[in-house]
This record gives sequence, C-alpha cells and structure tokens, in this order.
Amino acid sequence: MKLRFGRVRAVLTVLVAWGVLAGGAVAGGGPATAAPDTLRRSDAVPVAPGVEYEEFRMTVPRGTVHGHLLTVDLADPRVSTDLLYPGAVGARSPVSELADARDAVGAVNGDFFHISETQHPGVEPTGAPVGPAVSSGRRLKGAVPDGQRFGPAMPPGATTEDVIGVGHDGRARLDRLALRGAVRTAEGQLPLRGLNQYALPVDGIGAYTERWGPASRVRATCGTDTDRAAPCSTRTAEVTVRHGRVAAIEERPGGGGVEPGSVVLVGREEGARRLSALHVGEPVSISHRLVGRSPGPLRFAVGGFPIVRSGQPVAGVDTVTVAVRTAAGTGEGGRVLYLMALDGASGQTGLTVRELAELMARLGARDALDLDGGGSSTLVTREPYDPEVTVRNHPSGGMERPVPNAIGVFSHDD
Repeated sequence: MKLRFGRVRAVLTVLVAWGVLAGGAVAGGGPATAAPDTLRRSDAVPVAPGVEYEEFRMTVPRGTVHGHLLTVDLADPRVSTDLLYPGAVGARSPVSELADARDAVGAVNGDFFHISETQHPGVEPTGAPVGPAVSSGRRLKGAVPDGQRFGPAMPPGATTEDVIGVGHDGRARLDRLALRGAVRTAEGQLPLRGLNQYALPVDGIGAYTERWGPASRVRATCGTDTDRAAPCSTRTAEVTVRHGRVAAIEERPGGGGVEPGSVVLVGREEGARRLSALHVGEPVSISHRLVGRSPGPLRFAVGGFPIVRSGQPVAGVDTVTVAVRTAAGTGEGGRVLYLMALDGASGQTGLTVRELAELMARLGARDALDLDGGGSSTLVTREPYDPEVTVRNHPSGGMERPVPNAIGVFSHDD
C-alpha cells in the first residue's frame, strides 16, 4: 500500500469568522473553552457524486488547528455508507487499507479500542472496539461495560452503548444499542451478556462467533464493570456449541478462530458456574440482537460518545485535555453526514472535547459523536479513477495506526 499524505490541497479562503467566545457562556452549558478565533475553510472539492472534501484552519490562543472534512449528502441516491472492518472484530488495519478493500471514496477511523494491556501480565490486547458495531446490517459485537472502555472520560449520561449510524431509511442518527440475548438449555434459559467483546460483565456469559477472529478470549474475564485494571476472574468456563449441541467444555477461555456453524460461550463467576453445569451432547440454542432506542434498524453503526445534541455542545465534556481528534456528525434531519479528522502534523495544535463539540456544531452538525483520536485520527479520500485512496491528514504518529473499524463512504455515477 502506497500512502500519500495530502497530495492535493485546495487554496484556503476565509468564509466565516467566529465571534468572541472568551469571557462568556456558550449555549448548552458551561463556560467557553476558547479565546477569540477564526475558522478559514477551503472551497469544497467534489470527491464523487454527493461527497465533498474540504480543509479548514482555525486559530486558537495556543496555535493553529488544521482539519479535514468530508460532507456526505445521504439524500443523494448514488451515495451509501457502511462500517469498514478487517474481516474480524479482534483485528486491526489502517484506514487506507480498509477503504481500498471496499473501494470506498472516503473514510475516517472509528471507535476506541482495546489497544494496550499492561494491567494483566500475559494477556494480549485484542484490538477489538469498545462499543457496538453493525456492518451491512449484520451485528458484529455488543458494548463492553462502561468501566472497561478505553479513551477519554465520557460526559455524564453517556455509555459505551452510544453509536452513530445510518438506518435502512438512509438517514444518519445517534442511537444507543443494547444487547439482548439468551442461551437456552434443557435446564432453562441463561441471559447472554456479551457478543464478541473483549470484556464481559461480572457474572456474565458472552458469545463468540466466527466474526470474532483468532484473538484470545482470556481478556473477556479480566477487570470488572467499574475497574478495567481489576484482576482476572478465578472462576471461568468456555463451552463450544457446534451445530446446536455442546461439543466441548473447558475451564479456561481459549484462542483461535471460531469455526463456521459454531459458537463459543465464555462465562465468568456465576456465568461460569452455570456453563459448567452443561454436558457434552446437550442441545443448546443461542439468540442475540442489538436493540436501539430509535425506530428502525441501523444498516451500520459504530461506537463513540455524544458531544453535540440539537446543535449544542453536550454538558460535562472535557475542557482541559488537548489532542488530535476525529468526530462524526449529522445534519439536515439526518440527510447529511459530516466526517472530520484533525491533522497531526508537527507545529499544529489539537482541541479539547468541548472545543471539538463547538467546532462540529459550527460546521453544521446538529448531533455529533467523538470517535477515537490521537494516532488513530485518519481521513482518506479517493480521487476519480485512482486505485488507491489518499491519506489527507498527517497521522500524529508519522504513519497510519491500524484500527479496528472505520466509517466508509461509497458513491456511484448511475
């Protein structure tokens, strides 16, 4: 993969000047976090039918913020979106590779993920994302417990179940996807508390399908619902269900891919006790679904946490930590999708989460979600007839970081 950073740049022109923010309050609660600043946006450049790309620069007291924006017209019948992922939940690839594999015309990185594991010696990071994931209408995974997430602190009221996505009606929205499922046995019904997750709730049972991939399932039994660093559970069990019957029972979770037609159940504490009571050959059925708060299923969904609601920054978001950031927002009744990533080149500054929320609102988002940032922040576009995408921003690590998923944009001429 040949990576080309910022091959074509539009000439920046001043389109709008922001008013004074310092010394007053901003609607939505809390004091303003930035001094007087200006937003200078380039002319929008068509990427494909219904998709435009632009750059912007913003001056804040500590320096210059450089960002990249994709504006996606979901009302255009030639446009569609989907969640890109590397074929397994517990795997990672650079955004450019994810986009090239699906011929996407644009993409940004997605959810926060299980990137490190220093608290539990011998346990490897899975690379799996934090929140729910839906791709092409297929549910890939549920959300880990709030205390097991990676990333900046969430504002009050947010959970790991929060997502942004696009429904089968073609409208983008923020939603919240809760896992509902059960394991039915001859002795009764067991609640299913996880689907392809790197962390399970205490006392819970989780299901792992072939979409999980080869990553180890040991991490699922470490930490607690409120403390990611808590020790791994001493009471665990793993049951392999093949074609509707128990095929194997083990005391410890394993690794390696799950065979098609099979489901691996992992339990901890009370969940492990109940799985251990099963017998080889016993019939078992497993069901699961992701249930949203809004009507209609999402064709794709990716996790993050809300930063803008009804055009106003969410109260309680971080106002201190400055970082390179990625966000996705919706506008015009869900008919427009905004995908934004900051540039991580040396000499440029980032934003606090509060400043990010203010920025997304001014770019047009009525609702917006914070996605993974730092070295993960990546935005790519594909020029017409080009077999490879262009990485438009400079990832802060000097090269693309492999990530578990990305929001992909597609467009066709007819």
